[in-house]
Amino acid sequence: MNIPESKLPRVVVIGGGFAGVTLVKTLAKNKVQLVLLDKHNYHTFQPLLYQVSSSGLEPDSIAYPLRKIIKNYKNSFFRLAEVKDIDPNKKQISTTIGTLDYDYLVIATGTKTNFFGNKTIEANSMPMKSIPQALNIRSLILQNFEKASIAKTEKERQAFLNFVIVGGGPTGVELAGAIAELKNNILPKDYRDLDSGDMKIHLLEGSDRLLPPMSEHASKKSEGFLKDLGVFVHTNVVVKDYDGKLVTTDSDLSLETETLIWAAGVTGAPIHGLKADSLIEKANRYKVNQFNQIEGYDDIFALGDIALMSTEDFPKGHPQVAQPAIQQGKLLGNNLMRFINKQTPKPFVYNDKGSMATIGRNKAVVDLKHYKFGGFFAWFIWMFIHLMSLVGFRNRVIVFFNWTYNYINFDKAARLIIRPYKK
Repeated sequence: MNIPESKLPRVVVIGGGFAGVTLVKTLAKNKVQLVLLDKHNYHTFQPLLYQVSSSGLEPDSIAYPLRKIIKNYKNSFFRLAEVKDIDPNKKQISTTIGTLDYDYLVIATGTKTNFFGNKTIEANSMPMKSIPQALNIRSLILQNFEKASIAKTEKERQAFLNFVIVGGGPTGVELAGAIAELKNNILPKDYRDLDSGDMKIHLLEGSDRLLPPMSEHASKKSEGFLKDLGVFVHTNVVVKDYDGKLVTTDSDLSLETETLIWAAGVTGAPIHGLKADSLIEKANRYKVNQFNQIEGYDDIFALGDIALMSTEDFPKGHPQVAQPAIQQGKLLGNNLMRFINKQTPKPFVYNDKGSMATIGRNKAVVDLKHYKFGGFFAWFIWMFIHLMSLVGFRNRVIVFFNWTYNYINFDKAARLIIRPYKK
C-alpha cells in the first residue's frame, strides 16, 4: 500500500462516512499515523441522496473528496480500497490493494440495503444507498417519462408513470414528496403531451404509520402533506414480490410499474474475520461497549451504523442516523489518544438532538425533546441544519443556490440523463 513505516501508533479507519470522517478530523492533529480506507474517494452526504435521484441536486454538491479532508495533516494517508478480511491475531487487514498492519483498527463501514432475503426484489428494484444508485434512479425516472410520451397503449403508459416506493421511513417519505413535486411542477411543463394526472406515486409501509421512529404527530403530519401532494399512502402493506413489472403484496393491492424504489430497511456491512459472537447476526452490527470497543477486542472499534451499543435508553442500539455516528466519532477520536497514553477513556453518552424529515416545498416535520411541529418553520429548520452539515463551503454555496433557484422557479434543474440506466 506504500504506507511509510513510522514510530507513531498506526490507526486504520475503514469507511469515510459521517463516523469515519469525524474521527479522522478529530484524531489527525494528534501524534498518530492515520490511514483512511474507503471504496470511494469521496464522502457522501446521504441525507440528500433523494434530491440527487429526483433531479434537485447534482451529485458533486453532496460529495466531498476524502483526500481533501486529510490534506493538511502530515501523518494522514488515504487509500482507495475495499477491505476483505481482518486478522486480529496478526493485527492485519487484507484489502483489494494489499495488506496493512495496524495498532488500532476502527470499523465505520455503515450499512447496506436490506432486501430481507428476497432475491427477486433485489434483482429488479432500485436501492438508494450511494450516489451511483441515486443517479440510476434519476435516469430511470426521466427515461420513463420519455418512454411514456411514445407509449402505444394506455396500459404501457401507465406502467411507465407508476412509481412505487417501499418503506415509509424518512428516505421513503422524502423521496415520495420529491417525486410528487416532479409530477406537479415539471411534468406539465416539460411533457405537455402527457397528462400529469396519469402519473401515480404509491408509498407502501409495512407498519401502521409512516415514520415509525418519529412521533405520532410527525406521522400524521407527513401523511397529510403527502396526500396533499397527490401521493397514495398504503400502511400495513408488506411487499411480497416484484418481477420487474408487477408488485404483489400481502393484501389485495397489486401494482403494475416499471419502477420500484426499495427504501424498506438497511442491514450492517460487517467485515469477515472477527469472532462470530462479536456480531449481532440479525442486525449485522458489532456489539460494542460504552467506549465503542468491539466485544472481545481491546484494539478494534466500531462506530456509527455498524456499531450496536446497548444502553438503558437505547437497548437495541442508537438510531442509525448521522448524529450518533458523528458524536461517537468525535469521542473516539479523543478516547484513542487516552488509550494510547494509558489514560482512562470517557464513556459515550448520546445527546439526542431530535429528528426531522422533509416532505417537499414548505413541508417538513420536526421532533425535538419537548416540541413537535410541522410546516414551513420545520421546513426552514430542516434546510438550515442540512445546509450547515454539508462538508465544504463550496457544497454549501452550490446547494443553497440550487434550493433558492428551485424555490423561486418551481424547477429542478438537474433533470439530465447523463448515463442511461438499463435494467
